[in-house]
Amino acid sequence: MQEKMFPAIASGHPLVTEAAASILKLGGNAFDAVIAAGFSSAVVEPALTSLGGGGFLLSKPANQKARLYDFFVDTPGKGIDNKDAKPHFFPVTVEFPGCEQIFNIGPGSAAVPGNLKGFVELQNRLGRLPLPTVIEPAIRYADEGVRLNHHQAYFISLLEPIMLFDEYGKDIFLKNGGFIKEGETLKNPELADFLKNLARAPGMVLDSFYKGKIAALMASDMTKRGGLLTIEDLSNYEIKVRKPLSSSFNGHELLTNPPPSFGGFYIAIALELVSSVLEKGVQFGSFRHLSTLAGAMKKIESYRKDMGSRMEWPEEKWFSRSSSRVARLFSRGTTHVSVCDDEGNFASMTTSNGEGSGYFVPGTGVMLNNMMGEDDLHPDGFHSSPPGMRVASMMSPSILMQDGRVRLVLGSGGSKRIRSAITQVVINTCFMGMGLNEAICSPRIHLEDNILQVEPGFSDSVIRELKGILAVNPWNNIDVYFGGVHGVNPYGHEAQGDPRRGGAAAVLECKGE
Repeated sequence: MQEKMFPAIASGHPLVTEAAASILKLGGNAFDAVIAAGFSSAVVEPALTSLGGGGFLLSKPANQKARLYDFFVDTPGKGIDNKDAKPHFFPVTVEFPGCEQIFNIGPGSAAVPGNLKGFVELQNRLGRLPLPTVIEPAIRYADEGVRLNHHQAYFISLLEPIMLFDEYGKDIFLKNGGFIKEGETLKNPELADFLKNLARAPGMVLDSFYKGKIAALMASDMTKRGGLLTIEDLSNYEIKVRKPLSSSFNGHELLTNPPPSFGGFYIAIALELVSSVLEKGVQFGSFRHLSTLAGAMKKIESYRKDMGSRMEWPEEKWFSRSSSRVARLFSRGTTHVSVCDDEGNFASMTTSNGEGSGYFVPGTGVMLNNMMGEDDLHPDGFHSSPPGMRVASMMSPSILMQDGRVRLVLGSGGSKRIRSAITQVVINTCFMGMGLNEAICSPRIHLEDNILQVEPGFSDSVIRELKGILAVNPWNNIDVYFGGVHGVNPYGHEAQGDPRRGGAAAVLECKGE
């Protein structure tokens, strides 16, 4: 008897999961649902994603091969005659717990956006419901407003100077004489109207945003305010279709994001390293477990630092000689959605807006990304890469296979912690015998700058042993720092959103039950 698949969703927000679930209940497939989630995320997770950002969808339609759809951002500047033009950056200081970071925002920080085009075109290619039906939940959220939960209020508060950079940002984020806070309602009326127009005439609105009136407004603003984004950049933007990177280990196969992005490569290396040392059934949290993980992370760090500012991929077995030059990796403010239906369709989608540029596209309520304003992405200088290049990313939407069928659909936000978060969840399921809930909620580690960051939950004795081999920084609480893995198990009646990022999940009944 064939084992049943259960429709399931996991995302970073209860309303995003609710939107995807409503689409599945209406007869939509996993791709309708994940695009509905993407539009809804742009409304209810404004600190993490936007229609003015970029992302990736790893799709595996029923009885077909998986494909990676890359709708991440491109470097801007096509058609600009003045090659010495200096883009205008506006540095702002963001107060993270325990540290400060300076980010560059404003029109000069914006790369060519891909999310809007990606959502519309991929729903048309892979979905089956009318686009207005798929967009309806996002329209409702934008129209009625969204009450900020604890996690979203925290994320937005970190980015207050960015959210208030533009006059329209002040209109929507200032409430009752101060910056919006937990429990208050966020409304974006221009975004609601833009989504309504998109539902009525998707082709016309998409054409306007990338080639017509809206594109001209953006280009005009960029010229006046020191940005490099041009109509030529927008009109030439294309979704890339790639073969997923495949990594085999311990009887499993992980499908993930291929070059020109970095994240999937690092995960693939880590799983190969760990699987060659760990045996199935090793105790979670033991010195053998954590020291093996830390050793793999140290090896990944050496790869990362060696690749550093290189504009060419190294000659590794994981990469093809045809891999093109890429800009530095990027992914900070990020969210993820995993969806499966009961027909055998699987969708794993990760999107980002960086911290946001602070610039809202006139009349749309859409904030553009700030992916060209990050100094750690451009060690050779800002805008040192030529226009029209796809920016590399750490984002790694993934699908775990076993015996020819999908075992897990997963992905994560969390910048450089994306790779370690996904790796640990996969190891927890494949080596520790954990179910999805336990695999995601269990404590994690992450090695950065030769310091092992450790969430609470591991024994003091093991931590003392680890301190004998490297520097260790134990944390007092689980934290958003360690990523946000949202995953589903189509055969196990399991779905789990990461509590570190306010994740929410749902498992639905199969059709006809």
